[in-house]
Amino acid sequence: MPDFTDRLKPAHDGTATLQAEHDGSAINVAELARHLLGRDGFLERQQKVLNVLSKEALFKKDQQLNLSRPERYQLGLARSKAIQRIIRRESWNHEDYSMAEYLNDEMSPYFLHMSMFVTTVREQASKEQQAYWMPKILNYDIIGCYAQTELGHGSNVRGLETTATWDPLKKEFEIHSPHLTASKWWNGSMGRTATHAIVVAQLLLPKANNPTELTNHGPQTFILQIRDKETHRSLPGIAVGDIGPKYGYASMDNGYMVFDHFRIPESAMLSRYAEVSDKTGAFVRTGHPAVVYGSLTFVRGQIIMHARLVLARAVTVAVRYTSIRRQFKDRDASNSAAAVEMKVLDYPTVQIRILPLLATTFALHYTGEYMYELYRKSRQTIETGDFGPLAQLHSASSGLKSLCTMLAADGIETCRRAMGGHGFGGGSGLVGLNSDYLSKPTVEGDNWMITQQVAAYLIKKMTDAVNDPNAPPKDPTDELFQFYLKNRSHRIPQTVVQDGTINDPSIVEIFQWRAADLSHRAYQARVVERKGWTKMMITLHNLSRAYSEFILVTNFYNSFSTSSSPLSTPTPAVLRTCFRLYALYTLDQNAAAFTMTNSIAPESVYTLQDTILDLMTELRPHAVKLVDAWSIPDWLLHSALGRSDGKVYEELFDMAHRRNPLNKVTFNPDWRSEEIVLGSGDGGRQVLAKL
Repeated sequence: MPDFTDRLKPAHDGTATLQAEHDGSAINVAELARHLLGRDGFLERQQKVLNVLSKEALFKKDQQLNLSRPERYQLGLARSKAIQRIIRRESWNHEDYSMAEYLNDEMSPYFLHMSMFVTTVREQASKEQQAYWMPKILNYDIIGCYAQTELGHGSNVRGLETTATWDPLKKEFEIHSPHLTASKWWNGSMGRTATHAIVVAQLLLPKANNPTELTNHGPQTFILQIRDKETHRSLPGIAVGDIGPKYGYASMDNGYMVFDHFRIPESAMLSRYAEVSDKTGAFVRTGHPAVVYGSLTFVRGQIIMHARLVLARAVTVAVRYTSIRRQFKDRDASNSAAAVEMKVLDYPTVQIRILPLLATTFALHYTGEYMYELYRKSRQTIETGDFGPLAQLHSASSGLKSLCTMLAADGIETCRRAMGGHGFGGGSGLVGLNSDYLSKPTVEGDNWMITQQVAAYLIKKMTDAVNDPNAPPKDPTDELFQFYLKNRSHRIPQTVVQDGTINDPSIVEIFQWRAADLSHRAYQARVVERKGWTKMMITLHNLSRAYSEFILVTNFYNSFSTSSSPLSTPTPAVLRTCFRLYALYTLDQNAAAFTMTNSIAPESVYTLQDTILDLMTELRPHAVKLVDAWSIPDWLLHSALGRSDGKVYEELFDMAHRRNPLNKVTFNPDWRSEEIVLGSGDGGRQVLAKL
């Protein structure tokens, strides 16, 4: 039977609208894309892997949101196994595998195996342990997880309750959960997938002079089998399972695990930096334990670098859709009868929510590149035995992880709301992105707790600068603090706009001065006045954010002079507009902190909003091309609103009218009948069975 809806077309041609947006900007998209994503062959690898995955029926995403949570886990496991088969079939390397996981766009049940599990073995296992475990890990003969967080403790690793008690007679450790709150909890891949686990437990050793008393040597790492190889059931003495539904990560089996005096061999303790002597039973440290933090900083660095791509996805959808969506006519149009409805993105109330976020994606990019280089250089230095860079690396990764994940998570939701009603639907492409990314402000260090590490580092640096203001600076932070101390008594607040021109160096100095001044205030409160740490925690968090924003602004500004790939006109000028918009929008949102620290002249603050409006007007014609440069495939976006061809309304209607499984079933809504599906006569038994 013919479907009359096949003949209907949207009132406005979305494809032509996006083409007009492209025609209105002279930015070279391919050139900018290579500037952003050219490192390590990202663009070529993305296309290579996309060509394979997009042809596999298992990776179709049309019905994902209609699946139950158990079905999502089963699909996730099927896809994870398929990727491993494809890797071998296509002779892909590890970078290709990482790209496949990125494009697959769901948290794989294998994810922790090739991240925290393998990284911990590589970083903390002895050479002998690595020789035994690494081949099994890399060949997926075992599947691992990382069991640190517990039901009662997350951020406070020192407070973990799981114990590992050394038995000097049997030369074994006894892993035990003494309380319910000692249950390992939230650990990804552990619920239904993993065969082995890295378990973090308190090491308890009998005292030499009194074996009945135990000494706690703090949290240590152990590798152990948790499930039978043949039956995949938990081993005796272990209770393990999935914790249930969550905000996101439907395909990931976050788990719980409880131990009942579970015995493991002496070789289970990862012993590159610490071990128990099988002769004396004494705890022995070998090497420098600080390098263990390399695993954590590496993961945080990955999160920082990934934040730009996550936010870019949301902004891509928002910019494309609001360029096509039309609502209301211009009230001041000279001929209101002939006027057409305005594009939503032309409204300042929409621009102020989306365009600063568009600028933020580039700010995140240049700091992501900074973090990549900082980690690489620091690791090279650390491997030589010089652990000096570790404090800076740990501080930067903590503060930036907190700030960047906050910007991305909040930005996704801001984009969704800015798109109006359709942003709430599955066709937005943001449902999974939004819910899955909600974990990032918490995992690998809660965003509020880890900022204390940044503040402690800055207070120490400021203390050193105060005690010896003429010491040779070790890094840019030392230089900044010494400059601040020499100039604070005769500081002249900066202005943003001078003679009608935005002064970019002044913008950078404003952010630098705020960070230095807040660091000095924290030093004064903690070191001089001896205020309690807990009472200062909100101040310390604000200090970390200010310091991290200073890093973002500085790296963005430095990109104009250090870029290794010159860009053609008008791209450099447009990126400078992005820099100014990100910086001044951030300044405007925190104006009180900038004026309080004498960073900016108060009268300059009053002009910020008009300047921001002017910057958004400059950026608006280039918005579509700027998001196109992020090169996010439609297959990954999976968004009707963000389609690169502009066919927004055609896709939304097709999803609802032709592809929604709920519309393929006829229901019986009469309350007098227990029948749910018309003609089935099941009386709701299918519904009850699912419950």
